[in-house]
Amino acid sequence: MYLAGWSKQQIDITPDGHAMHGYGQPGHRAYSVHSPLFARAVFLAEAQGAGLMFCCLDLGYVTHAMRDGICRELQARMGDAFREERLVLTCTHTHSGPGGCSHDVMYNLVTPGFLPAHVEAIVLAACSAILAAWRSAAPTELSLAEGEFAPSVPVAWNRSLAAYNRNPDAVKRAATETHLAIDRRMSVLAFRREGRVGALLSLFGVHATCVGSRQSAFDGDNKGYAAAHAERELAMAGAEGAVAIFAQATAGDVSPHYHGPGDIAQREQIKGAAEYVYAERNGRYQSERALALLAEAGVPVEGAIDSIFSYADFTAIQADPAYADGDDAAFTSEPCHGVAFFAGTRVDGPGMPAPAVFAARLAARAVKAMRLRRPGRFTPGEQACHRRIYAAQGVKDILMESGRKKVLGASLDRILLPGFSDPVVGELKRQVAQGAVRESAMVPTVLPLQIVRLGTLAIVCCPGEFTTLAGRRLRDTVAGLLALHGIRHTLLCSYCNDYMGYVTTREEYQEQAYEGGHTVFGQWTLAAFQTKFAELARELRRPGPDRRHDRTTRPAPAPAAELALRSNLPAR
Repeated sequence: MYLAGWSKQQIDITPDGHAMHGYGQPGHRAYSVHSPLFARAVFLAEAQGAGLMFCCLDLGYVTHAMRDGICRELQARMGDAFREERLVLTCTHTHSGPGGCSHDVMYNLVTPGFLPAHVEAIVLAACSAILAAWRSAAPTELSLAEGEFAPSVPVAWNRSLAAYNRNPDAVKRAATETHLAIDRRMSVLAFRREGRVGALLSLFGVHATCVGSRQSAFDGDNKGYAAAHAERELAMAGAEGAVAIFAQATAGDVSPHYHGPGDIAQREQIKGAAEYVYAERNGRYQSERALALLAEAGVPVEGAIDSIFSYADFTAIQADPAYADGDDAAFTSEPCHGVAFFAGTRVDGPGMPAPAVFAARLAARAVKAMRLRRPGRFTPGEQACHRRIYAAQGVKDILMESGRKKVLGASLDRILLPGFSDPVVGELKRQVAQGAVRESAMVPTVLPLQIVRLGTLAIVCCPGEFTTLAGRRLRDTVAGLLALHGIRHTLLCSYCNDYMGYVTTREEYQEQAYEGGHTVFGQWTLAAFQTKFAELARELRRPGPDRRHDRTTRPAPAPAAELALRSNLPAR
């Protein structure tokens, strides 16, 4: 028996024409609200005092700016009852939520810029929900139920089948079996008082992209509709103030849209209001599966609550050979975005037109060949940097060296494309010319890693988007290390605590589909995550006072003067 509470609070952001986050399209602007966005929270403790806080936001991403603001406010309001390592901040990854919420440059370009009012509203909603959950804590039973969607339920499909089939641990699937090339299992934590479910936490991976980039309203998409449906059902069953959290597991290569023969034509038939109907139906599939699992006999979750949290700089991690095919020189590098990233995804979110993609690939390969075959044109330091980056990034055709701030080998102030050719290019050139990008990071590189424990259950909380098999391998790595520590169930929750792009397996990376192009730290990114999470898992097995994990590394603050130049820019 635990003390638990739950609550939700609407995220009050006025849609004023700024671009939304998710599709990277400057024309994807919000002018209205189709369905409200919420912060949903649960609090769980063994007794009065410090406990675990889990908050899920109806947003496309979590950023360090959000987490830092929420931590500061909760510390002020909760005092000793707040511990940073016990806050899990995640999101549904709806692509119809507000943008402009990061201190870093790249993912704010389409907004354009940083919008402090958005972050302030998110911090307010999250803290209100968490504090209400904390204050309402009462004796509650916790249980875990798991089950798969039947193959006939049209809830999710793998959108990168060729990459998936490269994995030696994958059951190879045909083009007509993309719905089987995913993890169809849902895990549900149920919070019961007097035998009645008052709150639930579902983990199932599928992109919240039912609503496309042609719409102009905030919307919770499938996960938001799943939560609303489940909350209505729980309320009808007698639960007062019911809260249903539908968070993400391994969603990186998982689409809510059919993928297979005729997929683009089928997607084109879902337009306008039909997209919202489609999102609601997909959400209902998830809600009904979660509610059905609640009706089954779940496994009781009992025992000590614990958590471990650390930041790690992912620009130069040497992966443990055990996770890197025995390679003792497997390193990550500064972040780089590949041409495949800018090309987008065929069904969910197309990017650059095919001729531009072809030209960019040729240019990227020419830059690589020039750097590696004519090293005498560069200083020894530059030569070493090029060797390090290309060793880590492997087959990726690098369009943007996001860490070094170069595009096709040229510095940002020398981008050949004219600003009028693309709104995002134009905005980047404008910010560069104003001096707003000199010292600022383009994307996060110091990333949060977290494992929480609830008795015999562990949840691996990781930033970014893990593909189906990348997530499975990470989960298995942690589960193997914690099995002898009394952990019988290990789950994975993604999009936690910050956003840094994708994580594929090394085999998937070689395909250089969209997900591999957005695996910014290179082909050994998953191995680096396994290495770092394995270190945390080993420390979690120690008594608290004996743990030696890194507690000092933190993301560097954005230069205030540059951030000001990128803030509160008018919607274009």
